[in-house]
Amino acid sequence: MNKKILVIIPAYNEEKSIEKTVRKLIKLKYDYVVINDGSKDNTPKILDENNFNHIDLVHNLGIGGAVQTGYKYAKENGYDIAVQFDGDGQHDENYIKKITDPLIKGEADLTVGSRFLDEKSSGFKSTKMRILGIKIISFFIKLKTGKKIYDVTSGFRACNKKIIELFASDYPFEYPEPITNTKVLLNKYKVEEIPVNMYEREEGKSSIYAYKNIYYMINVILSILLLRRKK
Repeated sequence: MNKKILVIIPAYNEEKSIEKTVRKLIKLKYDYVVINDGSKDNTPKILDENNFNHIDLVHNLGIGGAVQTGYKYAKENGYDIAVQFDGDGQHDENYIKKITDPLIKGEADLTVGSRFLDEKSSGFKSTKMRILGIKIISFFIKLKTGKKIYDVTSGFRACNKKIIELFASDYPFEYPEPITNTKVLLNKYKVEEIPVNMYEREEGKSSIYAYKNIYYMINVILSILLLRRKK
């Protein structure tokens, strides 16, 4: 039985990259939905003119709100697997199969596309401070759950129907990837990290500035430590 796969593409002011990103997915025949997160540039116009499947949010909800909208869409339309895929050109569409295969085979509930398991094959580079921040968050996730995830902030992830339902009903607006990775592990779901290729952003601005400041780090760590397993 073939699994229905949906690619969720959150987009905020991605006018220079969104058309190229969507056309790559169309070429590979993936179902997709773009969540236009209240963009103020020409992103909505591009989506309308090309008749791309999309949802327009009236206000900017941030990455967490946009992605959760995608999970709600996946649940309502009966998808078996959902893939998070950035609209900025960072993620390599050729690795979607690689991160969905363990879900199709029943080997994992959530897969995380990692920039750090095979750094030689990845085109992604980052600052030393950001890498340090990711390592610190990774340490606290392992402390909390006993499981090591190296690329805790990766937005290139895939999940099965159980996690789609979980995320559709409960998804944080702030620090979504590290928090949801921790929550899934605490609730004894199977998480597998997969080496993938990622690129530098082609256009636009990253939604993650706060990795460089102490306030962000303290809040992420406290949020992780305060999480509890669902009863």
